[in-house]
Amino acid sequence: MSLKKAYTFDDVALVPQFNNVPSRKEPCLETWLTKNRKINIPLLCSNMDTAIGPELADILIEQGSIPIYHRFTPFEKQLEWVKKYKDRSFISCGILHLDETRKLLDEGAAGVCIDVAHGHSDRMFMFIKELKRTHPNSEVIAGNVCTAMAYQDLVNAGADAVKVGVGPGAACTTRMVTGFGVPQFTAIYDCAKVAEKLRVPLIADGGIRCSRDVVLALAAGASTVMMGKLFAATNESPAIKRESPIHPGKMEAKYRGQASEDFQCDFYGKLKDKTVAEGVDFWSPVIGSTRELIDLMLGGLRSGLTYGGAKNIKELQRKAEFIEVSMNYMQESKPRPEREHG
Repeated sequence: MSLKKAYTFDDVALVPQFNNVPSRKEPCLETWLTKNRKINIPLLCSNMDTAIGPELADILIEQGSIPIYHRFTPFEKQLEWVKKYKDRSFISCGILHLDETRKLLDEGAAGVCIDVAHGHSDRMFMFIKELKRTHPNSEVIAGNVCTAMAYQDLVNAGADAVKVGVGPGAACTTRMVTGFGVPQFTAIYDCAKVAEKLRVPLIADGGIRCSRDVVLALAAGASTVMMGKLFAATNESPAIKRESPIHPGKMEAKYRGQASEDFQCDFYGKLKDKTVAEGVDFWSPVIGSTRELIDLMLGGLRSGLTYGGAKNIKELQRKAEFIEVSMNYMQESKPRPEREHG
């Protein structure tokens, strides 16, 4: 048996390139969300109930992104949002309620994110094809997958963008429960090799902790990155907030996976029969405003583009030179304010 080596974001680094970009303000951050639609910044909020909500959606649109509502939003609520935003929002769905999805597209949604934990399946292909049969001009984001074959199969079925990531999310336990999943950097990198030929954007979904991860994901070939925990920890997220029991005066936000027991009990009244939870819930410190988070991520990205000698994301990808690093690299890279003794 031959085992392929695979990498997380912590296992790789980018080698600086010759820079002819005179200012960090100069790089263009415009990118493709789908094969037919551009957005001004490569950041997306995860379509999760503790991450995306109306207040955060307004800020995303203002900043040049686009909101994707979570699939467990009641139909009536999704309909309200679609009527409010029209061509400025995407809806989400699973692979069961085709008629409801069609109605929301008829009401003016820009497109739909068909979102299931394991998107490489015949039921997913059939759902995409059936939706495209009646709504050929509606944009379809499909996922999640983590292999080049799965990416290509979803594109062949009609997807206009593919969401890549199985198991890297902060609240996801799929890999620990099932043993399945590909380290996120390798998943992006492998899918991007095919994406370059097929010209269908991929969304790197999960595992983003800081701007370093954003730069690596985009350099590896993603067109956009999707963040859940970070957006959930902002003031404007719909996540439940409380004062920290450990740090009085500090606020915390409750973040949870959509496959967590906490979420399933809220949504279904219990864990679905013959299943186990593949996610957790936890409290995370509130980090500030959504605008501050976006500024922080984009500031790091702009700086990263200059180190890559790139005026845009495509040039970053073209010039990217990756090296494998050990955990000592990460240790060496972090601030060490304490005195070191020889």
